[in-house]
Amino acid sequence: MLPTNIILIRHGETAWNAERRLQGHIDIALNDEGLRQAAATADALASERIDLIVSSDLQRAAATADAVARTRGMLAQRDPLLRERCFGGFEGLLYSEIEQRFPVEFAAWQAREIDAPMPSGARVAETFRQFYQRAVAAIVHWGDRHPGRTLALVAHGGVLECAYRAALGLSLETPRDFPVLNASINRFTVHAGKLSLVSWGEVGHLQPKVLDELS
Repeated sequence: MLPTNIILIRHGETAWNAERRLQGHIDIALNDEGLRQAAATADALASERIDLIVSSDLQRAAATADAVARTRGMLAQRDPLLRERCFGGFEGLLYSEIEQRFPVEFAAWQAREIDAPMPSGARVAETFRQFYQRAVAAIVHWGDRHPGRTLALVAHGGVLECAYRAALGLSLETPRDFPVLNASINRFTVHAGKLSLVSWGEVGHLQPKVLDELS
Protein backbone atom coordinates (compact mmCIF):
# COMPACT_ATOMS: atom_id res chain seq x y z
CA MET A 1 0.00 0.00 0.00
CA LEU A 2 1.33 3.43 -0.93
CA PRO A 3 1.96 5.98 1.82
CA THR A 4 -0.40 8.93 2.21
CA ASN A 5 1.04 12.42 2.36
CA ILE A 6 -0.44 14.49 5.18
CA ILE A 7 -0.16 18.29 5.24
CA LEU A 8 -1.14 19.06 8.83
CA ILE A 9 -2.02 22.72 9.39
CA ARG A 10 -2.79 24.54 12.61
CA HIS A 11 -5.62 27.06 12.38
CA GLY A 12 -4.90 30.78 12.21
CA GLU A 13 -4.78 33.03 15.24
CA THR A 14 -7.79 33.87 17.40
CA ALA A 15 -8.20 36.63 19.95
CA TRP A 16 -8.06 33.98 22.67
CA ASN A 17 -4.74 32.65 21.33
CA ALA A 18 -3.33 36.16 21.55
CA GLU A 19 -4.36 36.61 25.20
CA ARG A 20 -3.58 33.01 26.31
CA ARG A 21 -7.17 32.12 27.08
CA LEU A 22 -7.81 28.38 26.83
CA GLN A 23 -10.23 27.49 24.03
CA GLY A 24 -10.55 23.72 23.94
CA HIS A 25 -13.97 22.93 22.48
CA ILE A 26 -15.26 26.51 22.79
CA ASP A 27 -15.93 27.66 19.23
CA ILE A 28 -13.90 30.85 18.73
CA ALA A 29 -13.56 32.60 15.36
CA LEU A 30 -10.32 33.72 13.72
CA ASN A 31 -9.29 37.30 14.41
CA ASP A 32 -8.08 39.62 11.63
CA GLU A 33 -4.54 38.30 11.91
CA GLY A 34 -5.85 34.74 11.77
CA LEU A 35 -7.78 35.50 8.58
CA ARG A 36 -4.60 36.96 7.06
CA GLN A 37 -2.66 33.87 8.11
CA ALA A 38 -5.30 31.57 6.60
CA ALA A 39 -5.14 33.42 3.29
CA ALA A 40 -1.34 33.32 3.31
CA THR A 41 -1.39 29.58 3.99
CA ALA A 42 -3.80 29.07 1.10
CA ASP A 43 -1.49 31.04 -1.20
CA ALA A 44 1.56 29.05 -0.06
CA LEU A 45 -0.15 25.75 -0.88
CA ALA A 46 -1.82 26.89 -4.11
CA SER A 47 0.65 25.13 -6.41
CA GLU A 48 0.81 21.89 -4.45
CA ARG A 49 -1.20 18.78 -5.12
CA ILE A 50 -3.94 18.30 -2.55
CA ASP A 51 -6.57 15.63 -3.15
CA LEU A 52 -8.72 16.15 -0.06
CA ILE A 53 -9.11 18.82 2.63
CA VAL A 54 -10.49 17.90 6.06
CA SER A 55 -10.75 20.06 9.16
CA SER A 56 -11.99 20.04 12.70
CA ASP A 57 -15.58 21.25 12.87
CA LEU A 58 -14.63 24.16 15.17
CA GLN A 59 -14.81 27.40 13.20
CA ARG A 60 -11.22 28.50 13.70
CA ALA A 61 -10.02 25.35 11.92
CA ALA A 62 -12.93 25.24 9.47
CA ALA A 63 -12.33 28.83 8.31
CA THR A 64 -8.63 28.12 7.79
CA ALA A 65 -9.47 25.00 5.78
CA ASP A 66 -12.06 26.85 3.73
CA ALA A 67 -9.46 29.47 2.77
CA VAL A 68 -7.23 26.68 1.42
CA ALA A 69 -10.17 25.04 -0.33
CA ARG A 70 -11.43 28.21 -2.03
CA THR A 71 -8.18 28.78 -3.90
CA ARG A 72 -8.56 25.32 -5.42
CA GLY A 73 -12.30 25.21 -6.12
CA MET A 74 -12.71 22.48 -3.52
CA LEU A 75 -14.91 21.94 -0.49
CA ALA A 76 -13.42 20.99 2.86
CA GLN A 77 -14.89 18.13 4.87
CA ARG A 78 -15.35 18.30 8.65
CA ASP A 79 -14.30 15.75 11.25
CA PRO A 80 -15.04 16.47 14.94
CA LEU A 81 -12.38 13.91 15.89
CA LEU A 82 -9.80 16.50 14.78
CA ARG A 83 -10.96 18.93 17.48
CA GLU A 84 -8.68 20.33 20.12
CA ARG A 85 -8.55 18.58 23.48
CA CYS A 86 -11.56 19.19 25.70
CA PHE A 87 -10.34 20.90 28.87
CA GLY A 88 -13.65 20.86 30.77
CA GLY A 89 -13.75 23.53 33.48
CA PHE A 90 -10.47 25.08 32.31
CA GLU A 91 -12.05 26.26 29.07
CA GLY A 92 -12.64 29.98 28.68
CA LEU A 93 -10.13 30.91 31.39
CA LEU A 94 -6.76 32.61 31.19
CA TYR A 95 -3.87 30.42 32.27
CA SER A 96 -3.42 32.66 35.32
CA GLU A 97 -7.10 32.18 36.24
CA ILE A 98 -6.84 28.40 35.93
CA GLU A 99 -3.90 28.39 38.32
CA GLN A 100 -5.83 30.48 40.85
CA ARG A 101 -9.12 28.56 40.68
CA PHE A 102 -7.81 25.02 40.28
CA PRO A 103 -4.29 24.96 41.78
CA VAL A 104 -4.09 21.17 42.24
CA GLU A 105 -5.40 20.33 38.78
CA PHE A 106 -3.31 23.07 37.20
CA ALA A 107 -0.15 21.71 38.83
CA ALA A 108 -0.91 18.19 37.56
CA TRP A 109 -1.51 19.58 34.06
CA GLN A 110 1.77 21.50 34.07
CA ALA A 111 3.59 18.43 35.42
CA ARG A 112 2.26 16.45 32.42
CA GLU A 113 0.42 13.85 34.46
CA ILE A 114 -1.20 12.31 31.41
CA ASP A 115 -4.05 10.54 33.20
CA ALA A 116 -4.84 13.34 35.65
CA PRO A 117 -8.49 14.43 35.53
CA MET A 118 -9.57 18.02 35.04
CA PRO A 119 -12.73 19.56 36.50
CA SER A 120 -15.80 19.28 34.33
CA GLY A 121 -17.41 22.42 32.98
CA ALA A 122 -19.95 22.65 30.18
CA ARG A 123 -18.26 19.47 28.90
CA VAL A 124 -16.36 16.57 30.48
CA ALA A 125 -12.61 17.01 30.08
CA GLU A 126 -10.33 14.51 28.34
CA THR A 127 -7.10 13.32 29.90
CA PHE A 128 -4.06 13.86 27.74
CA ARG A 129 -3.84 10.12 27.05
CA GLN A 130 -7.47 10.02 25.89
CA PHE A 131 -6.95 13.06 23.68
CA TYR A 132 -3.72 11.67 22.19
CA GLN A 133 -5.39 8.39 21.29
CA ARG A 134 -8.34 10.18 19.68
CA ALA A 135 -6.27 12.68 17.67
CA VAL A 136 -3.68 10.24 16.36
CA ALA A 137 -6.35 7.69 15.45
CA ALA A 138 -8.23 10.35 13.46
CA ILE A 139 -5.13 11.32 11.44
CA VAL A 140 -4.16 7.70 10.78
CA HIS A 141 -7.76 6.87 9.82
CA TRP A 142 -7.78 9.53 7.09
CA GLY A 143 -4.34 8.46 5.91
CA ASP A 144 -5.19 4.77 5.70
CA ARG A 145 -8.40 5.54 3.77
CA HIS A 146 -6.53 7.40 1.03
CA PRO A 147 -3.27 5.61 0.20
CA GLY A 148 -1.08 7.36 -2.34
CA ARG A 149 -2.95 10.65 -2.06
CA THR A 150 -2.14 13.99 -0.45
CA LEU A 151 -4.46 15.26 2.27
CA ALA A 152 -4.56 18.64 3.99
CA LEU A 153 -5.82 18.24 7.55
CA VAL A 154 -6.54 21.46 9.45
CA ALA A 155 -6.66 21.10 13.21
CA HIS A 156 -5.40 22.58 16.48
CA GLY A 157 -2.19 22.99 18.45
CA GLY A 158 -2.84 19.98 20.63
CA VAL A 159 -3.56 17.76 17.63
CA LEU A 160 -0.30 18.85 16.03
CA GLU A 161 1.55 18.05 19.25
CA CYS A 162 0.05 14.57 19.32
CA ALA A 163 1.02 13.91 15.69
CA TYR A 164 4.59 15.04 16.34
CA ARG A 165 4.90 12.82 19.41
CA ALA A 166 3.42 9.83 17.59
CA ALA A 167 5.72 10.24 14.58
CA LEU A 168 8.88 10.55 16.68
CA GLY A 169 7.88 8.08 19.39
CA LEU A 170 8.11 10.69 22.14
CA SER A 171 6.80 9.88 25.58
CA LEU A 172 3.61 11.75 26.47
CA GLU A 173 5.14 12.73 29.81
CA THR A 174 8.03 14.72 28.34
CA PRO A 175 7.76 18.52 28.12
CA ARG A 176 6.74 20.06 24.82
CA ASP A 177 10.06 21.51 23.70
CA PHE A 178 9.07 22.06 20.06
CA PRO A 179 7.06 24.95 18.55
CA VAL A 180 3.40 24.54 17.58
CA LEU A 181 2.62 27.69 15.65
CA ASN A 182 -0.60 29.19 14.30
CA ALA A 183 -1.08 28.57 10.57
CA SER A 184 2.09 26.48 10.40
CA ILE A 185 2.46 23.83 7.70
CA ASN A 186 3.69 20.46 8.96
CA ARG A 187 4.26 17.42 6.76
CA PHE A 188 3.86 13.74 7.59
CA THR A 189 3.28 10.44 5.87
CA VAL A 190 0.95 7.67 6.99
CA HIS A 191 1.88 4.16 5.96
CA ALA A 192 0.47 0.92 7.37
CA GLY A 193 -1.10 2.78 10.27
CA LYS A 194 2.09 4.63 11.27
CA LEU A 195 2.82 8.35 11.21
CA SER A 196 6.24 9.57 10.06
CA LEU A 197 7.47 13.16 10.17
CA VAL A 198 8.72 14.80 6.96
CA SER A 199 9.04 18.46 8.01
CA TRP A 200 7.84 20.63 10.87
CA GLY A 201 6.85 24.21 11.52
CA GLU A 202 6.91 25.87 8.10
CA VAL A 203 5.91 29.52 8.71
CA GLY A 204 7.87 31.46 6.10
CA HIS A 205 4.64 32.08 4.21
CA LEU A 206 3.28 34.12 7.14
CA GLN A 207 5.81 36.94 6.87
CA PRO A 208 4.15 40.14 5.61
CA LYS A 209 4.87 40.78 1.97
CA VAL A 210 7.48 43.51 1.51
CA LEU A 211 6.48 46.23 -0.95
CA ASP A 212 8.96 47.49 -3.52
CA GLU A 213 10.17 50.82 -2.17
CA LEU A 214 9.85 52.40 -5.62
CA SER A 215 6.23 51.41 -6.17
